[in-house]
Amino acid sequence: MNYATELKKFASSQSIYMAVRVSLAIVLPSVILAHFGLLKEYFLFPIATSFVGLTDQAGPFKRRRNALILAIICFFIVSLVASSIKNFPLLIYPEIIIFGILFTMIGVYGQRLATVGSLSLVVLGIFIDGHLTGDHIIKSSLIFLAGSLCYLLIFLVVSKIQPYKLAGQMIGENYLELADYLSLKSKFYFENPNFDSLYSQIISKQIAIKNLQEETRETVFKTRKIVNESTTTSRLLMLMFLDSIDLHEKLMTSESDYRKVQENFGATGFLHSLGDYLQKLSEEMSNIGIALQSGSKAKPLRNIDEMLENIFNEYFELRNRKLTSKTLEDFMTLRLILNRITDISDEIKTIYRVFSQDEKMAKSLSTGLDYGKFVTAEEKLKAKVLLSNLSLKSSHFRHAIRITVALVVGYFISKLEFLGIGHSYWVFITIVAILKPAYATTKHRNLLRLYGTIAGALVAYAILYFISNQNVLFTLFLAAMILCFAFLKSRYSWAVFFMTIYIFLAFNILNPGNLNTIFKDRVLDTIIAGVVAFAVSYFILPVWEHTKNLDYMKKSADSNYKYFSAAMAFFKNENLNIQDYKLKRKAAIIDLANLSDNFQRMISDPKNQQKQLELVHQFVITSHLITAYIASFSQYSESSKKYPEIDFEGWDLKISAELVRTDLILNQKNLHQNILQESKLQPDDSVENLLEKRRKELEHNEFFDRRDPNKISHLTELKNLREILELIYDVAKEQRKVVENLEPDIQSTMVKQ
Repeated sequence: MNYATELKKFASSQSIYMAVRVSLAIVLPSVILAHFGLLKEYFLFPIATSFVGLTDQAGPFKRRRNALILAIICFFIVSLVASSIKNFPLLIYPEIIIFGILFTMIGVYGQRLATVGSLSLVVLGIFIDGHLTGDHIIKSSLIFLAGSLCYLLIFLVVSKIQPYKLAGQMIGENYLELADYLSLKSKFYFENPNFDSLYSQIISKQIAIKNLQEETRETVFKTRKIVNESTTTSRLLMLMFLDSIDLHEKLMTSESDYRKVQENFGATGFLHSLGDYLQKLSEEMSNIGIALQSGSKAKPLRNIDEMLENIFNEYFELRNRKLTSKTLEDFMTLRLILNRITDISDEIKTIYRVFSQDEKMAKSLSTGLDYGKFVTAEEKLKAKVLLSNLSLKSSHFRHAIRITVALVVGYFISKLEFLGIGHSYWVFITIVAILKPAYATTKHRNLLRLYGTIAGALVAYAILYFISNQNVLFTLFLAAMILCFAFLKSRYSWAVFFMTIYIFLAFNILNPGNLNTIFKDRVLDTIIAGVVAFAVSYFILPVWEHTKNLDYMKKSADSNYKYFSAAMAFFKNENLNIQDYKLKRKAAIIDLANLSDNFQRMISDPKNQQKQLELVHQFVITSHLITAYIASFSQYSESSKKYPEIDFEGWDLKISAELVRTDLILNQKNLHQNILQESKLQPDDSVENLLEKRRKELEHNEFFDRRDPNKISHLTELKNLREILELIYDVAKEQRKVVENLEPDIQSTMVKQ
């Protein structure tokens, strides 16, 4: 690991940028208040700033602004209501039930409002007993409102000063994720790769890339300054993001039969050189990502042309020594791998040229795409949407019931006097933080919260025990706060660890000398909340991941079929514009990532809820391969007229038949006999005859040492294209057999052939 590069990634990322912004928004007013001796009286001001800051999720300016305004209104109403009835115990439980259902259900309008709802419940926890508010209801609510408005003001000012900053950081993060993806792929070429582990890591990385691409699409395609304005910066950012999506497809096309490649060439040492070269390309992509995040210009770390030339020279030397009629097809496979790597290298060099900020290039950018079609529309705030989800069939409503039950139980336990809990709101807040719609996510966050809390409490205890210098403690407080917010999205246990430290230090600043009490309460509250959240997620209307498998499998199978049809349309000279193709590519990648993500959560479910785990795993793997092979196939579309030797009509019928059979089984529909016949078609290709002719030429020593890296033989292209079609068919057939073995309750025996 290159620690210098990792530090640069972190220091220039949107997470640290957001963390510093929120932390300074909290600390600066606190320092001013402390200077005038008012911090204890106005402690709710920085707390409100932090809560509103946490609702500020990445996205277009308009949506962020509207979400912040909604959060401020919700927080003020909750604080006022909770403060008004805190002395009426009989009203508190109905209050929890009403707010619990309401603020969880607004999640039907998207993740942004789900976050507002969750933080509104945290605000309820803060005000429910009046521990931090006292008896001055109006004053406390107004102080909280002022702190909320403070963050909104900071957000508006920063957005005005740096309108492109967030988009640049998010696009840069896309390149960093792609760099990690390429680094994983490079490991297939080193000695003794763990194929199963690497495939699992690649699927996980695909999920991360998909989620990030969706967030970035919303930010870039819905930001007026980027889409509509013709500034050099806006056009270049758009170009960089579109290039990152195309680069992702090129990285997917590098899928090969790695086991066979290792078997044929593992002992030659050449594969290690390939792996090393890909690692260096990964570093170049990281360099681009860091430059985008920091807003600087990127320059190549190495001479890519020279490195690529060395790789080709090594390949040509190997070919001269080992090429025979028996190894012909093996070398063709290796040559195609080199061709794909060259495409990736050329893409990276093009991106570096874009980074030169050539104004002519920027002004000539015109994709002709309707960007709005590439963004998932958020649910409009219609009451009908909310009311239609008030049913046990709705996962949102079931989650709302779980949250509400957990909050009621948690609050009841926190009021039991024999437990001696001094900060009952921590039970409330921890339940909101831990309990998520999926049992697997709840279980995972529960453990992370516990580990982070205990470790953070121990470290904070040691800090306060051994350090008395207030300047040092304040510096540690600020550092812990920044790191907490920076890790909140990506590394939850570390976020909780630093959160615990800065909370200990904050309480010490406000009320010194209660270290043992704070330590006991913090750890005890976390354990109680964890037990309640786990029990509720397991016993109260649980949603097990296996119940969603069929829907995700249907969507993935359908989108892969449409993606294949769109790619094949280019070869059949059918009219299909590039936008339709890219929309189908996007859908296939998103549905694949959703399927994979659901499977990974299913692994964390109880053993008795891991239904047909092996079959679902096989379906995920085959879906991943189909998508990757279609991406490889589509790369030849620009020169499709060069391949009359391949019967594309026959291959289209043959592969589509298998993909349709899978879809019919999943949807329990009847199978037509003509589909079976199409699946058994033998396409009328002439590629094998050409290969046989070339083998005979080699047997008669007709070999020429051509060393043009930019030229690949027509036969090699033909052989690879047909091989890709064969791979798509074989994997599609394997997937269909997997689906046929599913239990009768989710597949139809009528179409089982």
